[in-house]
Amino acid sequence: MNSNEDYLFWRLANYFVTEHNYRLLQMKGNDWELWLENTSIKGAQIIRLLRHNVDWSNWMQRDIEAIASIAERYRKRYLRGELQMVNVYLTPNPPVDDYQFRIEKAYQVPGSKKTNVQTVLVQSSKLEDTIAQLSDFFTQPIPITMEKDYDSQEILTLKQATLEFLVKKAKQEKAIFHNGKPRFTYVFLLLQIAVFILMEFMGSSTNSATLIKFGAKFNPLMLEGEWWRFFTPIFLHIGFLHLFMNSLALFYMGPLVERIFGNVRFMFIYLLAGFFGTLASFVTSPNMSAGASGAIFGCFGALLYFGVMYPKLFFRTMGMNILFVIGLNLVFGFTVQGIDNAGHIGGLVGGFIAAGITHFPKARKPLLQGLFTIISAALIFFGLQYGYGESTRVLDAHSSFVLAQMYVEKEDYDQAYTVLKDVKASGDEKADLLFLLSYVEIQKGMTDEAEQHLLKVTDIDPTFHEAFYNLALLNINNHELTKAKENAKAASKIEPDKKEYKNLLKEIDGYLTQ
Repeated sequence: MNSNEDYLFWRLANYFVTEHNYRLLQMKGNDWELWLENTSIKGAQIIRLLRHNVDWSNWMQRDIEAIASIAERYRKRYLRGELQMVNVYLTPNPPVDDYQFRIEKAYQVPGSKKTNVQTVLVQSSKLEDTIAQLSDFFTQPIPITMEKDYDSQEILTLKQATLEFLVKKAKQEKAIFHNGKPRFTYVFLLLQIAVFILMEFMGSSTNSATLIKFGAKFNPLMLEGEWWRFFTPIFLHIGFLHLFMNSLALFYMGPLVERIFGNVRFMFIYLLAGFFGTLASFVTSPNMSAGASGAIFGCFGALLYFGVMYPKLFFRTMGMNILFVIGLNLVFGFTVQGIDNAGHIGGLVGGFIAAGITHFPKARKPLLQGLFTIISAALIFFGLQYGYGESTRVLDAHSSFVLAQMYVEKEDYDQAYTVLKDVKASGDEKADLLFLLSYVEIQKGMTDEAEQHLLKVTDIDPTFHEAFYNLALLNINNHELTKAKENAKAASKIEPDKKEYKNLLKEIDGYLTQ
């Protein structure tokens, strides 16, 4: 082999990796074939350097076709769009037969016009002209000259320097993914599984009362000052399938994020993203909710921040897959009922912001981190102001009804009455709400109001047998036995198997025969 071409091979390789930030895709052929990649250089996203004495153009054509097929597979996997590849042969002499027609235009893979392979022959004997051809793919001339003949030791030194630079760069990239062992991921996993088991033991993870007891996002209690409900829903799940899907997502996503950001940063990102998810749900939906989905979407948000900071590394390793999964989940959330998509989006935004606040281990950007801190504080402040400033925005009749039931169970009838009256005043007069209001009024000695509400219940729903039964009891208390018998009969007719209804009828008949 000609030593001048050997030197040019490593001189070009060194220039591309040090001056244009190319990275090594592969090296083969006893180190005389290098594939270099930098997708940000649109005219030469991949450079293939081959030190070979090209004697015949038909061999060169077969070689071009083979590497074009390899490049097309790479494009489909990593780039999606077009791929511009520059194929460089370092040869002392061109092929002995006609070859110009084979390289004057870019070669395209049959059936695909997205991978273009442009070939250049670099010869030391025509260095200025051939380097000029290669420079056309860049924004500036390639400053490479041959000042003398180079011996094998000089070539070896240049080769070692180039390879050492590539190894150092590869280690730096690899180190980004090794900033901590995934400890908190498994802590959060075990915690949410343990809480789920405890919830099932104490009642049911699908029971509203159990969920509220364990700290689900429940707007009425959050408005009363139970601030911890912005965090506790992260560890609660509604049913086994909900737990399984979120645990599976955390099992795969958590370690990746924790290795990139480190343990403490991951914990901060996970919890702040979960908080943002709950806050977004709090201000947009009055429904009760729970789950780690917001925090898990926060992991996606953190990876998006990683993608903004390291775009080439992101898209080379995980980018398209992450974007696809995020898009799929958001579309799924918008099209399927019962999914708290606001919580997902809030978690995604929160994870991105939290990653911006913490940035990466051993790397500080005070101005950027300060900006993200201000943005985070502003979003939290305005979100809480919006939610707490006008409670009617974040409440609905159902959640108020559940809250009133909780007060009734605690025998706090004054609070229950206040809640139910507010709901009724808003125009919601459903049968079950009026029935509960009548029960509270009975407990407070407001029997006249209770009777009016029970009568309204029977008008709204003539099959509401409990309302007829309670009316009969009120009639007995008011010594209106005829009305009592009519209402007791109505209750018994709707539910003939209820013993208490039959017993009440017998009791009324006994009073009437006296």
